[in-house]
Amino acid sequence: MSDFQEYGDVVQEIRGAVNPGRLKLQSNSVIFKNNKTGKVEQFTGMEVNTSEWLKRARGHCLKFRLNNGNVHRFDGFKDDDFEKLASFISKYYSVSLEKRDVSVKGWNWGLAKFEGNSLEFDIDNKLAFEIPLNNVSHSTTAKNEVTLEFHMNDDAAVSLTEIRFHIPNDPKDSEKDTVQEFYNQVVDKADIIQATGDAICNLSEVQCLTPRGRYDIKIYGTFLQLHGKTFDYKIPYTTVLRLFLLPHKDGRQVFFVVSLDPPIKQGQTRYHFLILLFNQEDEMTIDLSLTEEELETKFDGKLQKEMSGPEFELVSRIFKSVTTRKITVPGTFKSNSGAQAIGCSYKAATGFLYPLERGFIFVHKPPMHIRFDEIGNVNFARSAGNTRSFDFDVETKSGTTYNFVGIEKDEYGKLYDFVSQKKLSVKNIGGKSKQKYDEDILASDNEETNTDHYLERMKQEGKDRFSGDEDDDSDSSDESFNPGESGSEVAEEYDSNPPTTDSETDYEYDSGGDNASEDGEQDEEAKEKRAEKKKQQKEKKEKEKKEKKSKTAKTVKEGSTRKKKKQKKDVDPNKPKRPMTSYMMWFSTNRNDIKEKNPDASLTDISKKGGELWRAMDASERGEWEQKFLKAKEEYNVAMEEYLKNKPEAGSGEESGDGEDSRLSTSSSKKKKSQKSSPKKAVDTKAGAGGNYKSKEYISSDSSSDSDAPLKKKIKKEKSKPKEGKKKGKEKGKKEQKKKESEEEKSSSAGELPSDEEILATPESSHKGSESGSD
Repeated sequence: MSDFQEYGDVVQEIRGAVNPGRLKLQSNSVIFKNNKTGKVEQFTGMEVNTSEWLKRARGHCLKFRLNNGNVHRFDGFKDDDFEKLASFISKYYSVSLEKRDVSVKGWNWGLAKFEGNSLEFDIDNKLAFEIPLNNVSHSTTAKNEVTLEFHMNDDAAVSLTEIRFHIPNDPKDSEKDTVQEFYNQVVDKADIIQATGDAICNLSEVQCLTPRGRYDIKIYGTFLQLHGKTFDYKIPYTTVLRLFLLPHKDGRQVFFVVSLDPPIKQGQTRYHFLILLFNQEDEMTIDLSLTEEELETKFDGKLQKEMSGPEFELVSRIFKSVTTRKITVPGTFKSNSGAQAIGCSYKAATGFLYPLERGFIFVHKPPMHIRFDEIGNVNFARSAGNTRSFDFDVETKSGTTYNFVGIEKDEYGKLYDFVSQKKLSVKNIGGKSKQKYDEDILASDNEETNTDHYLERMKQEGKDRFSGDEDDDSDSSDESFNPGESGSEVAEEYDSNPPTTDSETDYEYDSGGDNASEDGEQDEEAKEKRAEKKKQQKEKKEKEKKEKKSKTAKTVKEGSTRKKKKQKKDVDPNKPKRPMTSYMMWFSTNRNDIKEKNPDASLTDISKKGGELWRAMDASERGEWEQKFLKAKEEYNVAMEEYLKNKPEAGSGEESGDGEDSRLSTSSSKKKKSQKSSPKKAVDTKAGAGGNYKSKEYISSDSSSDSDAPLKKKIKKEKSKPKEGKKKGKEKGKKEQKKKESEEEKSSSAGELPSDEEILATPESSHKGSESGSD
């Protein structure tokens, strides 16, 4: 038989939640490691008082009761494991493994017995159920009843909140108070936090990041109390898992992190970590309210009655002593800037990622601790939309993924070396070429590879992008736009038969061949006329477009959001320049030396190095450059005074004269522009009682000839002019138009058509009417 036995499928029940882990029985100790929290529970074989083998719904339970009354139960054993365990326990622990029957009756009355740190309820001398009293958070009495309330566990699917026991009076002894006796035994073993006696020490106004605020911390023998303005918290030392002391990235502050399980609660909020923030320069003195004997017996001389030093050191030292937990500090990892943390963001909150020797911890919002033994793989990914940073993904074996984004590109080499040194599996997932890297993913999960996956993917993406750009350039071809090839210009508004295409021609079919040459000459003349007409139309349209652009550029309405171009200020070359600062003077003289010492450094690295050297200089070394700066500043002030004296004043005679001339010239030019842009008075061709008028019907008819061209232009100009006059003028124009239309109908019925000269000859009365309307 070997000197140890190990079981990997064992579970432990803690406050209603079943936590899987590994149980290892050694010759001198029993060790259980929780897979979820990583917490290790250990006790020696000499501490085991009794051991029992109980039957469960699924499998069997191994129960150890220690000399101090604590009970440890481990479930998940098979029936075949009994013989091996019994022989091993009897050999090394000198205790026999006893089988104990469990009652399956549905009775709710029986005998309550207090065994060590638990309450056992027996029915017919068989165990019905067992209550660990350290799970009891509160207890009350009422007549013949005692009520027990339990701590809640968020990880448990179903939780027992309270249970009531009815305790009858003792018939043999009527004066005996059985209820109070039962209650006293429960309270004696229960985990009920009561602030009795004086605190070991008090810490006032300590800055907490989670829960946020400033709290007064009172440290008692078995628990810790936080007292704030609105909330109070009591934290038993048994719930403390780990302690972390993490230096801030700026080098001036320190995080002190306390990991808790179960967490402290406030309503629906759970705080799994208590984070305190201290300044490294702050010092304090603490007087402990303990005697020298108590300090020696309880804390093995690790604490003194009076202690002084940096605040974070004293607080961490006291916490380590009262909780009996080790303090974890960062290991050998150094970032590109020399700090022990990497700045990044998790979801929408910024914080710091600390690579530790056995895991990662992120502070401060939300704080999280990821152990290496629960990490499945890590991934380096390109940050979305930013080439100066990358993402670091951590995927656990349970499937949870933590995505830390916005890490500076300079930190990649240090972080990758750390990950490879800790032998973590690197997983590579590309956004666009995911299938291509499936083999790399499988290889990284099963084997240790030394390839830099992030660098390889960057190269591949660059090649894909370059090849994609070449394809786009080869496929694209720019063709000049020629609207005349696809169709003709838009037909004029009043043309009777406008051409629809450039190749359209009017051919007349004649059976005789004598007139063929004459017809060809007529066709060529018609083509030339159409080409000239089209040319004129194009020129006319271009002129109209230019006029519109000039009008829109000149006339800007009020409230428009057009941005005005900033006029460049004229720089006077005679004006003295400001002197350089003391740092710039020093840096300009020592720049070449820094560059020689750091030949591979970039421009930004050189400037950063210069800033670090300048900050590291003493006041005496800086004094030389400060004196140079003050001297240069005095010279600048003297030169500036002379410049201001010799500078010509703004209101001098010559300048004022030039200004008047410029004003006159600008005003005259404005008048000329206004005269040019002012529209001519409209001539009303429709007025006149007896005047002849050619209506729109005759102009747009098929019988119109080329002789009507000036008439068309005249009417088009009249239509393009803006409407003028008030309501009275419009009404007069409408009445006159009605009269003219009636006269036109009469003349058309008589078969008389007015000539162009009659239309263009406008009577004087029409001029007066239009002028009066416009006024």
